[in-house]
Amino acid sequence: MENILVAGANGTTGKKIVNLLETSQYFNPIAMVRKEEQKKQFEDKNIKTVLADLEEDVSFTTRNIDKVIFAAGSGGKKVVEVDQEGAKRMIDAAIKENVSKFVMLSSMGADNPEQADDLQEYLKAKHNADVYLKESNLTYSIVRPGSLTDKKGKGKIELSEKLNKSGEITRDDVAQTLVRSLHDTAAINKTFEIIEGETLIGQAVPH
Repeated sequence: MENILVAGANGTTGKKIVNLLETSQYFNPIAMVRKEEQKKQFEDKNIKTVLADLEEDVSFTTRNIDKVIFAAGSGGKKVVEVDQEGAKRMIDAAIKENVSKFVMLSSMGADNPEQADDLQEYLKAKHNADVYLKESNLTYSIVRPGSLTDKKGKGKIELSEKLNKSGEITRDDVAQTLVRSLHDTAAINKTFEIIEGETLIGQAVPH
């Protein structure tokens, strides 16, 4: 079993990722949370936790970690500190411990933030984090979903390096795509966009 550190484990998508990893036969989740009181929900299920704040030193979080999923977000409040610099700190921590893969939850529009009507600051932060990851020499997958919804996942998506259209996708299906991207042969050094579609996630993710 590979140890997977989930940064942003307490978030809506993060919790879904941890649940998927917990039921996986390949992966063992380690939930990274920012506050002491967020640990209990995971520890009650015998899921290991690590306490760390993305605005502080996170270099210790990747010890004995095989792969990282970065699903943390500031919710628009501290985009530079968390979505950009926090992601860079996690990437540095992953490099330090020779983590074998880094899966980044990015966002559609992060390739051209200046073209966005809104969320420009957020998309710019995501863009900078993505570029930092690509230039890091880590093996990576960068997943850029459309607008996230809380509907029930279908397990089917439309995926392309560039979709050239907007759309929605459920958090369930985003979480599944991120977990799928953890596999050694899946989406190696690939950046791609996803929205809801008709292709099963296992078939859609490049491998």
